Amino acid sequence: MNRLVSAGSGDGENVSSDSASSEPLKSSIEGRIRALGAVLDMPFTQAIYKPLLDRQPREGVKVRRDLRYGSDERQRLDIYEPEAQSAALQSLLLLMPGGGFIRGDKAERENFGQRFAREGIVTAVANYRLAPLHQWPAGAEDVIAAYVWVRQNAAQLGVDPNRIFLAGESAGAAHVAAATLVRRFHPKEGLAIAGTVLISGVYNAHLERLARMQFGVATPDPRNEAYFGSDFARYRQMSTVELIDAPPAAPLLITYAELDLLGMQVQAGELFARLVTQHGYSPQLRIIRGHNHLTQVYAVNTGDESLSAPLLEFLRAR
Repeated sequence: MNRLVSAGSGDGENVSSDSASSEPLKSSIEGRIRALGAVLDMPFTQAIYKPLLDRQPREGVKVRRDLRYGSDERQRLDIYEPEAQSAALQSLLLLMPGGGFIRGDKAERENFGQRFAREGIVTAVANYRLAPLHQWPAGAEDVIAAYVWVRQNAAQLGVDPNRIFLAGESAGAAHVAAATLVRRFHPKEGLAIAGTVLISGVYNAHLERLARMQFGVATPDPRNEAYFGSDFARYRQMSTVELIDAPPAAPLLITYAELDLLGMQVQAGELFARLVTQHGYSPQLRIIRGHNHLTQVYAVNTGDESLSAPLLEFLRAR
């Protein structure tokens, strides 16, 4: 059942995103992240950020949860809106979360919705169908289905249909990259977006298959094989970097964390290089300093602007 929720402030003192008092805490956390190194450690990440996210700022934001954009139970999204009414139509950020293709939930990225809605940007955080039940290209198809839904409902949301931004992180970035850069996934009426943000995604499954040892990828690969299947001869045909035939008409920001998984760093660079050298496009490329693959996204709306600041700069410049 769809419901409208006014999200009040959390228990305890809110964390101010621009407070100087957050700097010592940020430095302390960064030291722990650097000591850990470039690894994927969810318990470590949650131990640091769950207390901060439990009391993240929520004032001035209203939330509509579990809106359906498709027939599958997973095809739902949450909408975060500024409570303050605006006479002008607003921008909308549609975010597809990560989860290694096999897990993940929009509720885990509430911090993005709260942070960007507080800046006057309507934010939709969407679930999508998961592997192994739903394999490639289900993720890209769901990105487009969610995009079509928000565009069709733009008037009700107070959103300018020509100012919709698509963003994804990790597996979500893989889905958004395919959906935007491969023409076959575009809706019949065309893809009219204001910009795209890709955060630490997988863009070359074929490369990851061939470089498992170098990237530290397990064999069998629990995420890629679940989503792309076990017919490795087809991996090149499912790798976004090999399929690009729709160089973005809108600005594109590619990011990865300074302590990201090696595979994500290499693939961000490869996607950037191919767009520049083979497709005549010049995307932005940013490194998120002091963070690893997980901590960069969990830090949003805790007072640490490492990721949210460059994203806001990108959104506001368009």
